[in-house]
Amino acid sequence: MSGEKNTSPLYQQLLEENQRYAAQFDRSQLAMPPAKKLAIVVCMDARLTVEDFLGLKTGDAHIIRNAGGIVTEDALRSLIISQRLLGTRQVLVINHTDCGMLTFQDDDLRDRLTKETGVDASHLKFHSFSDLEANVRAQVEKIKDSAFILPDVEVHGLIYQVEDGGLRQVV
Repeated sequence: MSGEKNTSPLYQQLLEENQRYAAQFDRSQLAMPPAKKLAIVVCMDARLTVEDFLGLKTGDAHIIRNAGGIVTEDALRSLIISQRLLGTRQVLVINHTDCGMLTFQDDDLRDRLTKETGVDASHLKFHSFSDLEANVRAQVEKIKDSAFILPDVEVHGLIYQVEDGGLRQVV
């Protein structure tokens, strides 16, 4: 770590925190497959501490995070690997109230990026949405409709309420 130049104080702090973590690390014996055979697709929002609000520990579940908790091609790829190679048998899709994905439309962001960078952004897909419950249902259906997801896998859709920490079942 010494000799690092031109790095932010935050980056240095993160490296120091990692040194403290590594000094007392005790998880080297955890199995690769998740202990609870659970995979979760959830938003990247920093307010969502999935392990805390579901009572999970490190090693219990695969947590696949992206903006909006969208089942993109990459999220589906992760779910397929999670199931077919690592034995998960239950999937949760968790969106949340006050989500940033509700605040814009893809076309507007593409136009903004093109104007700000001078590079054509028309090919980018951000998967914004205007109806939270409909989005949860759509993501669950994407998983269920995939020929590569095992047919006996349970798929549930929920909304995390940032206002009180509760979960509401949708699907």
